[in-house]
Amino acid sequence: MAKPVLIDLDEAPDKASAQTPSDAPPVPDLGLPTGRAMTTAASVAGAQPSRLMRLAVWALGSLFSFMISVAVYDFVMGMLARNSLLGWVAFGLTGLAIAVLLGLALREALGFYRLGRLDRLRAEVEAARAANLLKPAAKVTDHMVALYKTRPDLRWGTARLNERRGDVMDADALLNLTEVELLGPIDLAARAEIEAAARRVATVTALVPLALADVVVALFSNLSMIRKIAALYGGRSGTLGSLKLMRRVFGHLLATGALALGDDLIGSVAGGGILGKLSRRFGEGVVNGALTARVGVAAMDLCRPMPFAALPRPKVTNLMSRALTGVFDGFGGSDTKSV
Repeated sequence: MAKPVLIDLDEAPDKASAQTPSDAPPVPDLGLPTGRAMTTAASVAGAQPSRLMRLAVWALGSLFSFMISVAVYDFVMGMLARNSLLGWVAFGLTGLAIAVLLGLALREALGFYRLGRLDRLRAEVEAARAANLLKPAAKVTDHMVALYKTRPDLRWGTARLNERRGDVMDADALLNLTEVELLGPIDLAARAEIEAAARRVATVTALVPLALADVVVALFSNLSMIRKIAALYGGRSGTLGSLKLMRRVFGHLLATGALALGDDLIGSVAGGGILGKLSRRFGEGVVNGALTARVGVAAMDLCRPMPFAALPRPKVTNLMSRALTGVFDGFGGSDTKSV
């Protein structure tokens, strides 16, 4: 017969039973959101290929074009030798394809020309402000009016500018008047594009759990945003021009460290601890949206034909407050700081 087991309660407890809740290890700190989607997209878009890589791309492209040309020539000549009617049809289709390619190349060239015109006009504005002379300022105003003379949404501003410019005898005042009347409505439209892109990136990051989906959406949303901002300011570009402009924007932000996730950005989008009230996924969405807004402001700086002087430069906090109002509960009423 088995003997009963006696447990002495007065015996000193072992080490494991002596632990208290205060001895438990702390909950691991998952850290603040890092904006992985935007930083990855910026690394992809802002990457500068080496000279060897550019040479390889040029060589392979030239070889491929040469092979296509020879193949098309042999095909057309073969069809002409086989059947004259089919040969002339092939010849006509080849000519049409070449005409379309030339049209695409011309569109890309015009896009690069428009972007270059904005850069030249911005340099002209800076030189006129530095000289502080009325004649160069008046010349800049004439160029600005010529740039936007076909814009229906700027007719009222152009009329007001032409009506009031005769009364202005100071160079800075004339440039400020030109900026307010011509670029004010465009700035509002550009802000709307930035807010829409930031809202899209933030929502997709927060709600779509697919791997790399947020990176793809961030990349294409920023490309579309930059392209639309350039078109608003008169720099409508083609595909290659838009890619080059996006690389310029991301390259500038990466070089200056503006895409680094610092305490100022966290404070601006957190709004007094709002990220602590949301899930980490929602926090990533807010940070990616804020970084998208920062990219949009940088695109405005590069595409705007006149630097910000009379009109205020948009702030990321204000853009995010408008973009995410109603998307993430509590963000619109949070206490924010300027970035």
